[in-house]
Amino acid sequence: MNQPLESTATLLHRVANDDEVAREQLFRQFLPVMTRWAHGRLPEYARDLSDTQDMVQLALMRTLEQIDQFDALREGAFLAYLRKIMLNNIRMEIRRVTRRNRHGLDDVEHELTDPEASVLSKVIGQDVLEQYEAALMTLSAKAREAVMLRVEFGYTFEEIAMATDTPSANSARMLISRSLVQLAEAML
Repeated sequence: MNQPLESTATLLHRVANDDEVAREQLFRQFLPVMTRWAHGRLPEYARDLSDTQDMVQLALMRTLEQIDQFDALREGAFLAYLRKIMLNNIRMEIRRVTRRNRHGLDDVEHELTDPEASVLSKVIGQDVLEQYEAALMTLSAKAREAVMLRVEFGYTFEEIAMATDTPSANSARMLISRSLVQLAEAML
């Protein structure tokens, strides 16, 4: 990442005040992170003229255009917000393509047993993925952000401490450790 996480809240505030330089900085900072996260989540059959990076760019642009609707409590909240938007966009794109294919607008035959299964859901199973998403929602917002930053985005404990207003990398490690136990228990 080019910009440190600690600058996210400041950049968001500047974007809300129509600062184009800050908008561009946020865009450059989060585009590669979100592209890596989203890669493989949109099933191949659902890709047409657009690809993952196009979807991420569009989501980022729309989010930054409506940034006044977002209230960043912690630095990691913005990334969690983007993740939620991307999940919704991916689901909508899958539904759109599936609906189009059912109505005969696309002659391509799909030999998928579950047309809504993503690469990730094929690997770990759709039911486990749904359990994970539901279990995430049982965690506090701060714990949920910390887990997502670590598990899904690969952030270091130091980066997570800064992003979640946790006193130290060790505190972030403990927060994540306890949260993962809670997550596992909620998935049982």
